[in-house]
Amino acid sequence: MGTLKDCVALVTNVKQFVGLASALALSEYGAKVICTDESFNTESMIKKFALQHPKLLPTNDNDIKKLSNNIIEKYGQIDLLVSNDAFPAIRKKIEDFSKEELKEGLEALVGRPFSLISSVVPYMKEKKCGKIIMITSAAPLRGLPNYSVYATARGAANALTRSLSRELAPYNINVNAIAPNYIESPSYFPSEIMEDDKKREKILRNIPLGRLGKPEEVGKIVSFLASDGGNFITGQIIPVDGGWS
Repeated sequence: MGTLKDCVALVTNVKQFVGLASALALSEYGAKVICTDESFNTESMIKKFALQHPKLLPTNDNDIKKLSNNIIEKYGQIDLLVSNDAFPAIRKKIEDFSKEELKEGLEALVGRPFSLISSVVPYMKEKKCGKIIMITSAAPLRGLPNYSVYATARGAANALTRSLSRELAPYNINVNAIAPNYIESPSYFPSEIMEDDKKREKILRNIPLGRLGKPEEVGKIVSFLASDGGNFITGQIIPVDGGWS
Protein backbone atom coordinates (compact mmCIF):
# COMPACT_ATOMS: atom_id res chain seq x y z
CA MET A 1 0.00 0.00 0.00
CA GLY A 2 2.95 2.30 0.43
CA THR A 3 3.86 4.84 3.06
CA LEU A 4 2.00 7.94 4.22
CA LYS A 5 5.09 9.56 5.73
CA ASP A 6 4.55 12.85 3.88
CA CYS A 7 0.86 13.03 4.75
CA VAL A 8 -0.57 15.49 7.29
CA ALA A 9 -3.98 14.18 8.32
CA LEU A 10 -6.73 15.66 10.47
CA VAL A 11 -9.08 13.17 12.17
CA THR A 12 -12.10 14.55 13.99
CA ASN A 13 -13.88 13.22 17.08
CA VAL A 14 -11.05 10.80 17.70
CA LYS A 15 -12.53 9.40 20.91
CA GLN A 16 -15.84 8.50 19.26
CA PHE A 17 -17.07 5.89 16.77
CA VAL A 18 -14.07 4.81 14.61
CA GLY A 19 -11.96 7.94 15.13
CA LEU A 20 -9.20 6.37 17.18
CA ALA A 21 -8.94 3.31 14.93
CA SER A 22 -8.66 5.59 11.89
CA ALA A 23 -6.02 7.78 13.51
CA LEU A 24 -3.92 4.81 14.63
CA ALA A 25 -4.13 3.14 11.20
CA LEU A 26 -2.93 6.31 9.48
CA SER A 27 -0.18 6.76 12.03
CA GLU A 28 0.94 3.17 11.55
CA TYR A 29 1.63 3.94 7.90
CA GLY A 30 3.63 7.02 8.80
CA ALA A 31 1.14 9.88 8.55
CA LYS A 32 1.40 12.84 10.89
CA VAL A 33 -2.04 12.75 12.49
CA ILE A 34 -3.69 15.68 14.24
CA CYS A 35 -6.71 14.63 16.30
CA THR A 36 -9.60 16.73 17.48
CA ASP A 37 -12.26 15.79 19.99
CA GLU A 38 -14.58 17.98 22.04
CA SER A 39 -13.80 15.88 25.11
CA PHE A 40 -10.22 17.19 25.04
CA ASN A 41 -11.25 20.03 27.30
CA THR A 42 -8.34 20.13 29.71
CA GLU A 43 -4.58 20.15 29.31
CA SER A 44 -4.29 17.06 31.51
CA MET A 45 -6.55 15.04 29.21
CA ILE A 46 -4.58 16.15 26.19
CA LYS A 47 -1.27 15.19 27.79
CA LYS A 48 -2.65 11.82 28.90
CA PHE A 49 -3.85 11.01 25.39
CA ALA A 50 -0.55 12.09 23.85
CA LEU A 51 1.31 9.89 26.31
CA GLN A 52 -0.81 6.87 25.39
CA HIS A 53 -0.48 7.52 21.65
CA PRO A 54 2.77 9.43 21.14
CA LYS A 55 2.52 9.42 17.33
CA LEU A 56 -0.72 11.41 17.43
CA LEU A 57 -1.05 15.13 18.09
CA PRO A 58 -4.31 15.97 19.91
CA THR A 59 -5.89 19.40 19.89
CA ASN A 60 -8.85 20.84 21.75
CA ASP A 61 -9.38 23.70 19.30
CA ASN A 62 -13.08 23.71 18.38
CA ASP A 63 -12.93 26.86 16.25
CA ILE A 64 -12.98 25.24 12.81
CA LYS A 65 -11.40 28.06 10.81
CA LYS A 66 -8.76 28.65 13.47
CA LEU A 67 -8.02 24.93 13.62
CA SER A 68 -7.28 24.59 9.90
CA ASN A 69 -5.24 27.81 9.89
CA ASN A 70 -3.17 26.60 12.85
CA ILE A 71 -2.40 23.30 11.11
CA ILE A 72 -1.27 25.12 7.97
CA GLU A 73 0.89 27.53 9.98
CA LYS A 74 2.56 24.70 11.89
CA TYR A 75 2.86 21.96 9.25
CA GLY A 76 2.43 23.85 5.96
CA GLN A 77 -0.20 21.47 4.58
CA ILE A 78 -3.38 19.46 5.12
CA ASP A 79 -3.36 16.43 2.87
CA LEU A 80 -6.18 14.39 4.37
CA LEU A 81 -9.34 15.08 6.34
CA VAL A 82 -11.15 12.21 8.02
CA SER A 83 -14.47 13.61 9.18
CA ASN A 84 -15.48 11.03 11.78
CA ASP A 85 -18.90 12.21 12.90
CA ALA A 86 -21.11 10.63 15.55
CA PHE A 87 -24.63 11.27 16.81
CA PRO A 88 -27.00 9.13 18.90
CA ALA A 89 -29.16 6.78 16.82
CA ILE A 90 -32.38 7.53 18.68
CA ARG A 91 -35.29 5.17 18.02
CA LYS A 92 -38.67 6.90 17.88
CA LYS A 93 -41.69 7.19 15.62
CA ILE A 94 -41.55 10.21 13.33
CA GLU A 95 -44.48 11.88 15.10
CA ASP A 96 -42.51 11.73 18.35
CA PHE A 97 -39.46 13.50 16.92
CA SER A 98 -39.24 17.27 17.10
CA LYS A 99 -37.84 19.50 14.39
CA GLU A 100 -35.18 20.56 16.90
CA GLU A 101 -33.94 16.98 17.13
CA LEU A 102 -33.71 16.86 13.35
CA LYS A 103 -31.75 20.12 13.34
CA GLU A 104 -29.36 18.74 15.96
CA GLY A 105 -28.73 15.61 13.91
CA LEU A 106 -28.15 17.59 10.72
CA GLU A 107 -25.77 20.00 12.47
CA ALA A 108 -23.68 17.19 13.99
CA LEU A 109 -23.54 14.95 10.93
CA VAL A 110 -23.71 17.47 8.06
CA GLY A 111 -23.32 21.06 9.27
CA ARG A 112 -20.09 20.69 11.22
CA PRO A 113 -18.33 18.52 8.61
CA PHE A 114 -19.56 20.90 5.89
CA SER A 115 -17.87 23.81 7.68
CA LEU A 116 -14.68 21.84 8.28
CA ILE A 117 -14.44 20.70 4.66
CA SER A 118 -14.98 24.25 3.41
CA SER A 119 -12.13 25.42 5.66
CA VAL A 120 -9.55 22.88 4.41
CA VAL A 121 -10.50 22.75 0.72
CA PRO A 122 -8.79 26.05 -0.23
CA TYR A 123 -5.43 24.64 0.91
CA MET A 124 -6.01 21.42 -1.02
CA LYS A 125 -7.05 23.36 -4.13
CA GLU A 126 -3.91 25.45 -3.97
CA LYS A 127 -1.81 22.30 -3.80
CA LYS A 128 -4.03 20.55 -6.40
CA CYS A 129 -4.05 17.46 -4.24
CA GLY A 130 -5.98 16.17 -1.25
CA LYS A 131 -8.29 13.54 0.14
CA ILE A 132 -11.46 13.81 2.18
CA ILE A 133 -12.97 10.76 3.84
CA MET A 134 -16.32 11.06 5.56
CA ILE A 135 -17.32 8.44 8.10
CA THR A 136 -21.07 8.21 7.65
CA SER A 137 -23.40 5.19 7.96
CA ALA A 138 -24.99 2.42 5.94
CA ALA A 139 -28.34 3.24 7.62
CA PRO A 140 -29.73 5.34 4.74
CA LEU A 141 -28.57 2.82 2.13
CA ARG A 142 -31.22 0.37 3.25
CA GLY A 143 -33.50 2.46 5.45
CA LEU A 144 -34.13 2.08 9.16
CA PRO A 145 -37.70 2.40 10.39
CA ASN A 146 -38.10 4.57 13.49
CA TYR A 147 -34.65 6.12 13.00
CA SER A 148 -35.75 8.87 10.64
CA VAL A 149 -33.59 11.64 12.15
CA TYR A 150 -30.40 9.59 12.20
CA ALA A 151 -30.91 8.04 8.74
CA THR A 152 -31.87 11.40 7.20
CA ALA A 153 -28.76 13.14 8.53
CA ARG A 154 -26.49 10.27 7.47
CA GLY A 155 -28.12 10.22 4.03
CA ALA A 156 -27.43 13.94 3.66
CA ALA A 157 -23.76 13.32 4.52
CA ASN A 158 -23.58 10.61 1.85
CA ALA A 159 -25.16 13.01 -0.66
CA LEU A 160 -22.63 15.69 0.29
CA THR A 161 -19.85 13.21 -0.41
CA ARG A 162 -21.08 12.48 -3.93
CA SER A 163 -21.64 16.14 -4.75
CA LEU A 164 -18.23 17.25 -3.50
CA SER A 165 -16.47 14.44 -5.34
CA ARG A 166 -17.68 15.87 -8.67
CA GLU A 167 -17.01 19.46 -7.64
CA LEU A 168 -13.48 18.85 -6.40
CA ALA A 169 -12.27 16.24 -8.90
CA PRO A 170 -10.81 18.90 -11.26
CA TYR A 171 -8.50 19.88 -8.38
CA ASN A 172 -7.33 16.29 -7.88
CA ILE A 173 -9.16 16.07 -4.56
CA ASN A 174 -10.72 12.68 -3.80
CA VAL A 175 -13.89 12.59 -1.70
CA ASN A 176 -15.29 9.29 -0.44
CA ALA A 177 -17.45 8.07 2.41
CA ILE A 178 -17.10 4.95 4.50
CA ALA A 179 -20.56 3.88 5.63
CA PRO A 180 -20.35 1.50 8.60
CA ASN A 181 -23.09 -0.28 10.46
CA TYR A 182 -22.93 -2.90 13.21
CA ILE A 183 -19.45 -1.86 14.30
CA GLU A 184 -18.34 -2.50 17.88
CA SER A 185 -18.96 0.74 19.74
CA PRO A 186 -19.98 1.53 23.32
CA SER A 187 -22.18 4.32 21.95
CA TYR A 188 -24.22 2.14 19.60
CA PHE A 189 -23.79 -1.30 21.16
CA PRO A 190 -23.19 -0.84 24.91
CA SER A 191 -21.99 -3.75 27.02
CA GLU A 192 -25.33 -4.14 28.82
CA ILE A 193 -26.90 -5.05 25.47
CA MET A 194 -24.11 -7.20 24.05
CA GLU A 195 -23.72 -9.17 27.28
CA ASP A 196 -27.41 -10.11 27.19
CA ASP A 197 -27.59 -13.36 25.17
CA LYS A 198 -31.06 -12.74 23.73
CA LYS A 199 -30.38 -9.13 22.76
CA ARG A 200 -27.00 -10.01 21.26
CA GLU A 201 -28.46 -12.86 19.20
CA LYS A 202 -31.23 -10.59 17.94
CA ILE A 203 -28.66 -8.06 16.75
CA LEU A 204 -26.37 -10.63 15.15
CA ARG A 205 -29.26 -12.19 13.20
CA ASN A 206 -29.37 -8.98 11.14
CA ILE A 207 -25.77 -9.36 9.99
CA PRO A 208 -25.03 -11.90 7.23
CA LEU A 209 -21.46 -12.37 8.51
CA GLY A 210 -22.86 -13.11 11.97
CA ARG A 211 -20.70 -10.74 14.02
CA LEU A 212 -20.07 -7.09 14.77
CA GLY A 213 -17.31 -5.42 12.81
CA LYS A 214 -14.22 -4.06 14.53
CA PRO A 215 -13.25 -0.38 14.40
CA GLU A 216 -9.80 -1.49 13.19
CA GLU A 217 -11.41 -2.92 10.07
CA VAL A 218 -12.75 0.52 9.21
CA GLY A 219 -9.35 2.03 10.01
CA LYS A 220 -7.71 -0.19 7.40
CA ILE A 221 -10.07 1.10 4.72
CA VAL A 222 -9.34 4.67 5.78
CA SER A 223 -5.60 4.08 5.40
CA PHE A 224 -6.11 2.42 2.00
CA LEU A 225 -8.16 5.33 0.64
CA ALA A 226 -5.51 7.71 2.01
CA SER A 227 -2.74 5.83 0.22
CA ASP A 228 -1.74 5.78 -3.45
CA GLY A 229 -4.05 2.78 -3.82
CA GLY A 230 -7.02 5.10 -3.43
CA ASN A 231 -5.90 7.70 -5.97
CA PHE A 232 -8.45 6.68 -8.62
CA ILE A 233 -11.37 6.22 -6.22
CA THR A 234 -13.74 9.11 -5.65
CA GLY A 235 -17.44 9.70 -5.10
CA GLN A 236 -17.96 6.30 -3.49
CA ILE A 237 -20.09 5.35 -0.49
CA ILE A 238 -18.40 2.21 0.80
CA PRO A 239 -20.59 0.08 3.10
CA VAL A 240 -18.77 -1.70 5.93
CA ASP A 241 -21.62 -3.59 7.55
CA GLY A 242 -21.06 -7.33 7.24
CA GLY A 243 -23.46 -7.57 4.28
CA TRP A 244 -26.40 -5.85 6.00
CA SER A 245 -27.06 -3.25 3.29
